[in-house]
Order: sequence, then structure tokens, then C-alpha cells
Amino acid sequence: MIFDLKDKVCLVTGGSRGIGLEIARSLLEEDARVIICSRKPEGLEKAKETLSNHENLMTVSAHIGKPDEVDRLFDTIQKAHGKLDILINNVGMNLITPGIADLDPELWHKIIDTNLSGTFLCARKAALVMRARVQRKIVSISSIAGTRATPGMGIYGIAKAGIEMMTKVLASELAMFNIQVNAVAPAMVRTKFSEPFWSNEELLAYVTKSIPMGRIAEIEDVVKPVLFLASQGSSFITGQTLMVDGGATAV
Repeated sequence: MIFDLKDKVCLVTGGSRGIGLEIARSLLEEDARVIICSRKPEGLEKAKETLSNHENLMTVSAHIGKPDEVDRLFDTIQKAHGKLDILINNVGMNLITPGIADLDPELWHKIIDTNLSGTFLCARKAALVMRARVQRKIVSISSIAGTRATPGMGIYGIAKAGIEMMTKVLASELAMFNIQVNAVAPAMVRTKFSEPFWSNEELLAYVTKSIPMGRIAEIEDVVKPVLFLASQGSSFITGQTLMVDGGATAV
């Protein structure tokens, strides 16, 4: 086992597909006990089939943008496992959006609530559970859109920038409890979630041109850094955002 996560209890939000599903798969391969949540029960059922109904897998239907459902999610985990070692804040959504001046406020709330408020609600609840334990980890998925303005992704970028500041604040507040809080910020990743972007040849060319390695990220490029930050290998790393971007932010 590379990351030594055996028997660690790990929650992956948005774990029924894409990056979240592959993070869950890798955690299971490391003999962790994994809980994945998603709004849609049918998505969770499909994920269970994909992961071969793994005995260390638990699924919970929950909308992380709703406080009462987040409370129910964490209560369920506590009853089943009695603890939570690792939280992976993976839930996110994006849409190609117009400029802020032309944006419908309802769309603003939809993107901010899903990406930023949901991360806050889960991190808050996890902190209450974790601070009574010894060394725990919170890892959030951000994006390089949180550090530089990207056409069509302005509101998403604002939400991700908020996650990165939340990471710093939580790291500072929770260090006394030996809880490390970090984030991973990939460039565009080839997933179904981002297909509207990478399937657009003009936008893909624009994005790829800004990446020195000459390609967008694959899911595996993101999964391993997440597992590193969830492992003992990152025990003295907190409050950091790890850029997984092929050098895009280095230039």
C-alpha cells in the first residue's frame, strides 16, 4: 500500500462519478473504508456496481448544499463507523457563464452554493467530528480557475478562490487539533463534468496553449495528489493548495 490508508474512514462527496468515483476507487484499493454521497440514488447504485459492490463501500444519498441533509449524512457515518478520518470535498458543478454584468443572480447562487457553500457545510461538520480525534485530513478540490480569470468560468473561479481561502482559514483554526487541511487545484480535467469545455475545439486549444505540458489533465493526474494529501506523507503540510496544472500557473 503506497499511502497507508488501511481502515481509514473516508467520505468522498460527489463520489458517484468522475474524479470523485476514481478517488473512491483508489481509496478502496488502499483498504480504506469509504463513504460516497450524491444527490441521486440511481447514481450511487451505478457507482456501487462500478466498484463491484465493495465490502468497504457505503453510499448515502445527500444534497451537500442543504444543512439538514449534511447533518443526516454525518450522523449516518458516525452511527456506522464512530469516526471520520478523511473528508474529500469533491462535489462541484460548472456551467459556461456570461460575464458578471450579464449574469442571472439565480445562476450565481446555484454555482456558489454547490461549490463553495456545500464545501463549507461539509468541512464545518467534519471539523466538529474530527477535532476529538488524533490526526485527521480534509482535502478539497479546487481549480486553477480560482487563481486566474478564465473565459466562461468566472463564477466557478470565484467559488474555487473561496475554497482556497477557506482551506487556509480552516488549516489555521484546526491545526491545534492536528487536522491538516489542504486543496488540490487541477487544470481542466478530461471528465464528463468538463466535457462542454474540452469538447469545444476553440476553447480546448485556448486552454492547452496555456499549459506548458501541452495537454489537459486526466483523472489519474488528480487522484494521486489527493491521496498524498490524505495520507501520513503530508503530515506537516497544511493550508496549502497543490497546483496540478502541467505548469500552467508557472508561466
